[in-house]
Amino acid sequence: MDTPPSVEAPAEPAAPAAEGAGLTADQVKLALRKVKDPELNLNIVDLGLIYDIKVEAGNVAVDMSLTSPGCPSGPEIMGHADTAIRNVPGVGTVAVNLVWSPPWSPERIEPRIRAYLGF
Repeated sequence: MDTPPSVEAPAEPAAPAAEGAGLTADQVKLALRKVKDPELNLNIVDLGLIYDIKVEAGNVAVDMSLTSPGCPSGPEIMGHADTAIRNVPGVGTVAVNLVWSPPWSPERIEPRIRAYLGF
């Protein structure tokens, strides 16, 4: 006598990938390249204003500086940086931290941009 085929319990649906799994600092850096210093019309990555990018489980923390403590465009630049990061798929929380140590100097500018600017 033929035995009926065994019936297996339906497989559990796969758990969704963790939010932000696979998100990298390079993806965040790419997004930050779209943020420009309005006075210089150059992106904040090439200007050397981004000091550190940490990504953990989709949560992003960025340490950045400005060209000077009295930079009138500071709030605008930081707001654009925050928005650019939030627009990256998979990003959870965002913290854009303003740091002054070490102080920014033209030596932090990407070499090809320094040459373009005549430094």
